[in-house]
Amino acid sequence: MYWCKKALIVTLGLLCIYGCKPDVKEFKGQYKYFDLKGFMRTDSARLVASNPLVDKSVSHNGAVETRQLKIANWGNELSMFTNSDINRPAWRNSYQTKTLGDSTIYLSNEPDLKTKRLIIVKHGDKVASIHIVNHTENLLFEANEDLTYVPDSLYIISKKQQVLILGSNNYLVKGRIIK
Repeated sequence: MYWCKKALIVTLGLLCIYGCKPDVKEFKGQYKYFDLKGFMRTDSARLVASNPLVDKSVSHNGAVETRQLKIANWGNELSMFTNSDINRPAWRNSYQTKTLGDSTIYLSNEPDLKTKRLIIVKHGDKVASIHIVNHTENLLFEANEDLTYVPDSLYIISKKQQVLILGSNNYLVKGRIIK
């Protein structure tokens, strides 16, 4: 009898916790901003299929290593771009949009958002380049990221970190796609 009461209490507790969980609905409407995540997924799949040779250099605090290689997982290679997507339901009014010629610029209205600026340059309907500026800061850590992607040409990832106890680190990744 004791175990039945205990099992009933645990089950009711779990049901209460589950019942109090807020509804999280997918954002199913049109994207308010450029669909960066969708674009990067599609372009990553295209790059996997074409399997180009890449002249890649990686620098950490000035020490540089350069190699020519084929990237097996483009989704992982370009994940910093994908993770900078600004299309979240909670952020629907968090960015102001400006259009200058063939460029669309999204600027953060809120200081707490990681992605501060997203610039999409198009030639006609085709994306010519993407430029992203990210900034993250808390009591122990500060990071600045500058990301540039030019389809079928190159990608550049520049990251500067300042960690309270460990000091600063500078990373630079340049990948030039060889046709």
